[in-house]
Amino acid sequence: MEYVLKTDGLKKQYGHFTALNGVSLHVPRGAVYGFVGRNGAGKTTLIRLICGLQRPDSGNYTLFGKPFSSREIRDSRKRMGAVVETPALYPDMTAEDNLKLQYRILGLPSFDDIPRLLALAGLSDTGRKKVRNFSLGMKQRLGIAVALAGSPDFLVLDEPANGLDPQGIVEVRELILRLNRERHITVLISSHILDELSRLATHYGFIDHGAILKEMTAKELEEACRKCIRVTVSDTRALCTALDEAGLDYRIVSDNEADIFGQVNITELVQLLERRHCTLESLKEREETLENYYMNLIGSRRDAAEREMIQ
Repeated sequence: MEYVLKTDGLKKQYGHFTALNGVSLHVPRGAVYGFVGRNGAGKTTLIRLICGLQRPDSGNYTLFGKPFSSREIRDSRKRMGAVVETPALYPDMTAEDNLKLQYRILGLPSFDDIPRLLALAGLSDTGRKKVRNFSLGMKQRLGIAVALAGSPDFLVLDEPANGLDPQGIVEVRELILRLNRERHITVLISSHILDELSRLATHYGFIDHGAILKEMTAKELEEACRKCIRVTVSDTRALCTALDEAGLDYRIVSDNEADIFGQVNITELVQLLERRHCTLESLKEREETLENYYMNLIGSRRDAAEREMIQ
């Protein structure tokens, strides 16, 4: 698989605070990569590193296959656009003038592409309106348009839905999807708004306290979060035998709990368990959300850390 961005063991320390602790992630070409973590988990620090705003204390990363320590990294960064934290806009200028200024900074020879960028961001009708009078959603879309100057292949967005109202969130989401599907731009989105991210991402990386907990595809996450019936029984080994006989898909959760997927005939299940002297103690329908999945990952990490400290 071809990766636009690969990091290997990135570490970043600020005094006694460890912002990144050995981060390794992989952003495939053509993906919308959801970088999931709470505020302070290390998302913005990693983005600042790959944008060249800071250097890692240790570890490596490659951008379009070029190591960050090589001379070629400058050419790779020219293929990248980013909105870090908040859009860097001039409030007393129009949307068009903000874009013209960015074109001059990049040394682009012509402004001919600016009307197309304004249309893409849904800002064609803003005219002489100053950016200070824009809504938050409009400012965010203009920030993305500025990041698109120079036609990058890789777009990095740090919390693009932060502070937006529902309409603004929908507008930014639709813009990101158009950029990915129509212009084939690879997108890395950091966010803690997990429900919104689930509408966009094709791949995920979960981070907590500066460490990557897990990477997975959207399909793998959907499989992990699908609807099921959580059952509590007196003997999970007997349950496994019964479910295998019934041809049902399941996952053992604990010593006395399991998740059963698909259509379940409760009467038949009880009869199968009774033959094996197993009691069905409780059952309930459940569907794990992305937020619950992330919180469970965090919980598993903390439990493992506590066990390690005890040992």
